[in-house]
Amino acid sequence: MPIANDRIAEHSFLRLLYADAYYPDAVVDRGRGILLRLCERIEAEHPSDLAALYALTHAATEEFNVLQEAFEAADSEIETVAREEIAEDFAFVAAAYGFADAGVEELIATRDW
Repeated sequence: MPIANDRIAEHSFLRLLYADAYYPDAVVDRGRGILLRLCERIEAEHPSDLAALYALTHAATEEFNVLQEAFEAADSEIETVAREEIAEDFAFVAAAYGFADAGVEELIATRDW
């Protein structure tokens, strides 16, 4: 399903991770895929409130929890720079879909990275 939101379609997800060789592109690509699937779910399900949005972002965060193993297998990790970049992209997604008041920490509350 192609992304309908122009802001999302034009956004470079995980830009700082792609710019740093410490983060393998193949693993970062998987993280970008998680964020794009989140956007697809938001467009398909049209969450009506923050609780519904958080349910979707928590599921995506769980996928990042699993992806952490792939980073570690590639001698990388979801550390400070990656955590901040991922969190900022979650906040961007929320704002792009009209949830500017979403709390970043709540968007990724289920993280273990």
